[in-house]
Amino acid sequence: MPIKKQFVKTKPVCKVTFSVAAKAASHASVVGDFNNWNVAEGALSKLKNGTFKGVFDVAKDAAYEFKYVIDGVFVNEPEADSFKWNAFAGNENGVLVV
Repeated sequence: MPIKKQFVKTKPVCKVTFSVAAKAASHASVVGDFNNWNVAEGALSKLKNGTFKGVFDVAKDAAYEFKYVIDGVFVNEPEADSFKWNAFAGNENGVLVV
């Protein structure tokens, strides 16, 4: 499951787990509106099976544009909640709704 959402009852956040398969990659991050598109803040850890994974606290009741950055290449999550055209990027971004 590429994106898993776990809502926290006691806080206004959702714990979002991002997973992306990239066996040949050295580095992967998730960047978006929720972390100011900061590659370092969105760094994912590589698992033995070649999947990169990370858990982030994201403020709920909002929608965020995001992408993965895999070895410097921007990649969309095919199972994003939706997609939105971004004129700055000249491409669609995935949208996460929490």
